Amino acid sequence: MITREDLEKREFETLAPEATKAALSKGRARDEEPCPMRTVFQRDRDRIIHSKAFRRLMHKTQVFLAPDDDHYRTRLTHTLEVTQVARTIARGLGWNEDLTEAIALGHDLGHTPFGHNGEQVLNEIHPGGFHHNVQSLRVVDVLEWHGDKRGMNLTYEVRDGIVNHTGKLRAATPEGSIVKLSDRIAYINHDIDDAIRSGVITENDIPKDAVEMFGASHGVRINNMIMNVIENSDGKNYAVMDDDHAAGLNDLRNWMFENVYYSPKVKKEEQLQHVEDVIRGLYEYFIVHPEEMPEDLYALAEEDGVDTAVKDYVAGMTDRYALNKFNEISKKIG
Repeated sequence: MITREDLEKREFETLAPEATKAALSKGRARDEEPCPMRTVFQRDRDRIIHSKAFRRLMHKTQVFLAPDDDHYRTRLTHTLEVTQVARTIARGLGWNEDLTEAIALGHDLGHTPFGHNGEQVLNEIHPGGFHHNVQSLRVVDVLEWHGDKRGMNLTYEVRDGIVNHTGKLRAATPEGSIVKLSDRIAYINHDIDDAIRSGVITENDIPKDAVEMFGASHGVRINNMIMNVIENSDGKNYAVMDDDHAAGLNDLRNWMFENVYYSPKVKKEEQLQHVEDVIRGLYEYFIVHPEEMPEDLYALAEEDGVDTAVKDYVAGMTDRYALNKFNEISKKIG
């Protein structure tokens, strides 16, 4: 039998000196009895996977709104691809795979329906704005439950990695920095794959500089990016590409915004307008009628304010739930 103590001891024996060790975690907001078999980071990973917010990711848009093809990525498959890229890098560097996995699995729990378009609308209408990484932290801290208490009560290291997976701040752990870079590696590559499948672009459209640097196929590009991160991060306490590859990845990302993310072939004007109508309509309706929200969110309205609770409710919806609820409300109010 391999116990938690055995696993913690093994981390000190096998992981790189700069890797985060579970036994040295800064802990949780609420003290808990240790699990006899799992480290704290393994336990966090399991809580995330078993959460309702994680399950809802399967019905949230990644890029393509309401696609007919079942093979387009969703927010859930994006999360899984980020996790696999991140674990590969962590394994290659001798950093903590369990911590890396937990952060990656939880990084997008706060994403809105309809992808970044939904996030943009909510950011415009909610006082103080909206950022999905901040909302992801709120999901694990407040909106999900662990037993009879609010919040999953995750470790400091996982919470820090989730909120800092995007933005200017660097995560406090090496493993958090892996997830931040893996997120970009994963979405650029799988969005290229989906865009080619949809006919929006072809392989020949991909910039020649990017092909020469990263490769001419999906698998080769991902492998080259991962290898560059491993080779350039060894011995450091954060994940990084060399300057040329980092610039090349950023150039490819900019090209994707110009040719895919903002392309009318991907999201037609009427689709974007409908997304805005749905998000805005739901938000404005429940601001006036908070008592019609689920009971636990209505209770939050009294504690944290109606606008915060309504934001939580709308952000947590799946695409189809948001559409159905919007249609239901539209019929009710005529």
